[in-house]
Amino acid sequence: MIKILSIDGGGIRGIIPAVVLAEIEKRTGRSIAHLFDLVAGTSTGGILAVGLTIPRNLPGPLYTAAQLIELYAQEGSRIFSRSLLHRLAACGNLRREKYTSTGIERVLREYFGDSRLRDAVTDLLITSYETGRSFPFFFRSAIARERADYDFPAREVARATSAAPTYFPPMKLPASTVEGHYTLIDGGVFANNPAACALVEARTTYPEAGDFLVVSLGTGELNISLPYQQTKNWGVIGWAMPVLDVVFDGVSRTVDYQLRQLMPDASGKRYYRFQTTLDGQNHRMDNASAENITALKGLGIDLIERESATLDQLCDALTKKN
Repeated sequence: MIKILSIDGGGIRGIIPAVVLAEIEKRTGRSIAHLFDLVAGTSTGGILAVGLTIPRNLPGPLYTAAQLIELYAQEGSRIFSRSLLHRLAACGNLRREKYTSTGIERVLREYFGDSRLRDAVTDLLITSYETGRSFPFFFRSAIARERADYDFPAREVARATSAAPTYFPPMKLPASTVEGHYTLIDGGVFANNPAACALVEARTTYPEAGDFLVVSLGTGELNISLPYQQTKNWGVIGWAMPVLDVVFDGVSRTVDYQLRQLMPDASGKRYYRFQTTLDGQNHRMDNASAENITALKGLGIDLIERESATLDQLCDALTKKN
């Protein structure tokens, strides 16, 4: 059985799946990288996936999920920070992206150093989107180990997958192409929930596999209303920020539906989805306040308590020998 972990995008809400992953590590006594054959992530889920599978230094230990919870708690305000000058130049968020890349790039360099995609200790799949030539772009550690031109610094992989439009500028990734670079944005625009991409990748990579187990972690479903009377006269400005939340949430729910149909429990539980519901106060992807960090941790803990029996079942499946 090939075991797959998939982590959704969602900005600072990545705390929620990080809390669940920390619980899985606690219950199994094993690192996430050694429980799964393939780890996939989009945006904040991509950052988690990189952190859980690629050590900062070789040889060196992997980050634990608990340590990555602290990445959000301690560094969130640096990642989502902007100067007064930038606010003025951006006219709020109308003329430029909400944040510069300075904060997030400094944090990613500190956490991932000079490690590279090929250093992943288990297969890694990270999503992004190339805007210069309009195609989905996948960072794949299996290819990085075979091709030097496809092996990128881990910090740049994490930066590219989390370059959410309107929040951060695109990532200009040096490459051996005619243009000399890729122009990459958040993979959430097409795969905010990368579980289906991960399953296809696993079936391609392991064609002789007898079975697959998919664990998919969400960052919270939206529970906000955008009624007709409010949105009927919205133009570009009105939809600029809300539409991204709608797209990301819609994509995640659609993939969850697809996986439930492809892997029904009737044939033995092979698909696990851990998701919670957000409220109007904590749905923002960039709310790094101490109060919201605490609230998001609380949502993760509530999810663990609510799904404790299912988590036990999953941990048994993960540690059972094929």
